Amino acid sequence: MLRTVEAVIDEQGVVHLQEAIQLPTARRALVTILDEAPMETIAETALLSEAALAEDWERPEEDAAWSYLRPAQ
Repeated sequence: MLRTVEAVIDEQGVVHLQEAIQLPTARRALVTILDEAPMETIAETALLSEAALAEDWERPEEDAAWSYLRPAQ
């Protein structure tokens, strides 16, 4: 079974997988080094902006504007 997993290799050559993996036993791997800097993940960007956006999200006007999406109670 072949599987591709994204990783970042730091300046010391240490490989950091972007997701956890489980293998039944040790496996060989091939590493392709791309000629580009690692991309920032969307989840990280969302987490960093959450506090700034929360000010708008928590306003009563926002609750009223999106109330039609809530299930009827």
